[in-house]
Amino acid sequence: MLTKSNIKELMNTLSERGVPYLFIIDFEQQKPMLFKLDEIDPQKILYFVNGFTNNEGCAGYLNKFELVKHPVKYQEYLIKFNQIKEEISYGNTYLLNLTCETPIELNMSLRDVFIRSNAKYKLWIDEKFVCFSPETFVTIRDGVIRSFPMKGTIDATIPEAENIILNDTKESAEHYTIVDLIRNDLNSVSKHVKVVKFRYIDTIITHEKILLQVSSEICGDLDSNYLSRIGDIIFSLLPAGSVSGAPKKKTIEIIRAVEKRERGYYTGIFGIFDGKNLDSGVMIRYIEERNNGFIYRSGGGITSFSSPEKEYKEMIDKIYVPII
Repeated sequence: MLTKSNIKELMNTLSERGVPYLFIIDFEQQKPMLFKLDEIDPQKILYFVNGFTNNEGCAGYLNKFELVKHPVKYQEYLIKFNQIKEEISYGNTYLLNLTCETPIELNMSLRDVFIRSNAKYKLWIDEKFVCFSPETFVTIRDGVIRSFPMKGTIDATIPEAENIILNDTKESAEHYTIVDLIRNDLNSVSKHVKVVKFRYIDTIITHEKILLQVSSEICGDLDSNYLSRIGDIIFSLLPAGSVSGAPKKKTIEIIRAVEKRERGYYTGIFGIFDGKNLDSGVMIRYIEERNNGFIYRSGGGITSFSSPEKEYKEMIDKIYVPII
C-alpha cells in the first residue's frame, strides 16, 4: 500500500509528465490510492468525474430502486451533539461536521447504484464502497484552482424553501465560516484568492425528494510550476474544510473523540488528472459494504446556533441515492 508521501510524489511526477490518473485519498490520509487510467480494470473500479468516465455502455439494474433506513436513535445522536456543543462553548471549535453511520437495506448491488445514480462525482470500488457526490473539492485548469464548498440543505417542497435556507441564521453562519476557511486554505497554495460566487443554489433530485443545497465558488492563481506540485497542493488542502470544520486542526481532534471510528474513504476525496487538468470531488453521499451488509454515512455541520432535532433530521434526509 502506498503512503501519503509516496502518493504525493507520484502525483507530482505523473502530473508533470502529463500522465492521466485517478487518485483516491481517505479522510485520515492513511490509505491513499492512485491508478494510471489505462491500467484500471472496470470490473473492479468505476469512476465518473463530471462526465469523464470508464463506464461507457454499461446498463444498470432496471427494477424500482428501494432503500430502507435504520438510523441511530435520537438519544444516541443527542449524546454526540451535546459533546460538540460543549466543545463549542469552550471555544475549541465553532463549526464541526458530525457524521453518523446508518445501516440500510438495498435491492441492488453497489455497482448498480453507481450505474443508475446521477451525480457530478461517482466512484465504485468492488467489495468496498460506492460514492455519488454532488460536491466539488477543487478543480485545477490553466493555472487556476477553484473550490466549491457546499453547506446548507433543505427540502425543495417546503414553501419558500430557497428564501428560508438563504436567510436561516444558523445556515448563513455555517456557510460564512466554511467560505472563510476555504479561502484561507487556497491562500496557502495560490495567490489573488477571491470569492467568485457566494451562496448560490444547487438542485439535487433523489429517489425520495428534491433537495436544495447552497454552494459558493472561490478561486486563486497558481504559480507557473504548479503541475510539478499537484500532489503537494492537494494534500496541503486536506481534509476538506466542508466535512471537517474550523479551526481545522482542533476540530479534527474533536471529531475523532466524538465519532470514535475512522471515517476511512468517507469524506475523503477522489479525482482525475486527465493529462492537463484536474477535477475532484468530496466523498459525501457514500455507502460502504460491511459484514455482508450496507452502511450509509451522512452528517452535517454543528454550530452554536444548531438545533439537535433539525440536525438529526438533516442527517437522515441526506440518506438518499440520486436515482429518479
